[in-house]
Amino acid sequence: MAKVKFTSGRVDSFRCESGKGQSFLWDANSPLGLRATSTGSKSYIYQAKIRGKTLRLTIGNIDSWSIDAATKEARRLQRLVDEGKDPRQVKIDILAAEKNARAAKQAEMDAWQTQQLRESLTLWDAWQDYVKARTPKWSALHLRDHIRVIQAGGEKRTRSPKLTGPGPLAQLRSTKLSQLSSDRVTTWLESQAIDRPTITALSYRLLRAFIRWADDSHQYRDIIPPDAYKARSVKDAIPKANVKDGDCLQREQLPAWFEEVRKIGNPVISTYLQALLLTGARREELAVLKWTDVDFQWRSLSLSDKVEDSGRVIPLTPYLASLLAALPRRNEWVFSSRTAKKGNITEPRLAHNQALAAARLPNLTLHGLRRSFGTLSEWCEVPVGVVAQIMGHKPSAIAEKHYRRRPLDLLRSWHDKIEVWILAQAGIEFQPPQQ
Repeated sequence: MAKVKFTSGRVDSFRCESGKGQSFLWDANSPLGLRATSTGSKSYIYQAKIRGKTLRLTIGNIDSWSIDAATKEARRLQRLVDEGKDPRQVKIDILAAEKNARAAKQAEMDAWQTQQLRESLTLWDAWQDYVKARTPKWSALHLRDHIRVIQAGGEKRTRSPKLTGPGPLAQLRSTKLSQLSSDRVTTWLESQAIDRPTITALSYRLLRAFIRWADDSHQYRDIIPPDAYKARSVKDAIPKANVKDGDCLQREQLPAWFEEVRKIGNPVISTYLQALLLTGARREELAVLKWTDVDFQWRSLSLSDKVEDSGRVIPLTPYLASLLAALPRRNEWVFSSRTAKKGNITEPRLAHNQALAAARLPNLTLHGLRRSFGTLSEWCEVPVGVVAQIMGHKPSAIAEKHYRRRPLDLLRSWHDKIEVWILAQAGIEFQPPQQ
């Protein structure tokens, strides 16, 4: 194998021998070789023996590589061979390492960008996802509370020319989740509790539930400071909700209340209000009552309970059964509405307030009717656990929680007594049908 000192002239003048596909020329001072093909292309190469086999590697075209650069590359390849390494595997390893390094750098960049995005998320951003995720689990009233407490305000009202005001949480809408610290929450509570303590206390409870959800969520985990709602300063700032001591019908007020409520022109609203008082149910539980939930034969009502996932079944008392049987069956809802979007009753408070005014009774909320049932039942000396089970309250004692689940017929015997007593106090003569 003839060797010559590579010069520019010799490289330029070297040609592939006639009748061959390729010819080689080797440098006398280095392991560099020159290959010329029958097509006229010329490139620098490196050739060696590795484990008894010939290794030939192309360094590059003569137009792209100078003699000095190609010589240095050939000597580098020779050093690898001398070290017992295969240059091809070394190249593969280098490319793999570079790829891994690029991937690691990209992953680091992606993680940094993700963290920056997470830290830029505001309470309003996450609140919308929270509401969307939890809506199937909530009642209509609970959903409305979540919308109301964080609304920005400035929207038109349905029944008033005034615009809606901002909810208590509107002050925190633009706050970044990463900045929702205990100090920030404390400051917010103190500023809101002055003028509206009750709804601020509700807003705090909703915010606390949201933070717990965020901590369990992959997207929002570990963004909100861990003491955002647990710190002592926060708990001390939670306003005490105003208890409505007068939000309850007294025994002597029953005649006036029933007289005006029974005069309401809309029988659905009239029956709905009486049902709230006679069952102690939550307003949203009765609002979504369907005809399929009413069993006139076995005198029962199946209510969707916010405490018990499976709902609860309560007695259908005789007087209430007669009222329900007389209602029009426009759709699936017992308390139907021709104007409501969903087809069931949504806002009976106006008619109730008018009835209260006509009866010259103090203000009474719809929840006050539920409270009235629990209070008035004490006149009948009904066991507290019976009333709690009918109303859907959580058991308040170990025995009640684990051992007292009264059957429907036992509840019915007590519930019928409560209704009879209330009707008697109201001066309503009602003769239940013979069984």
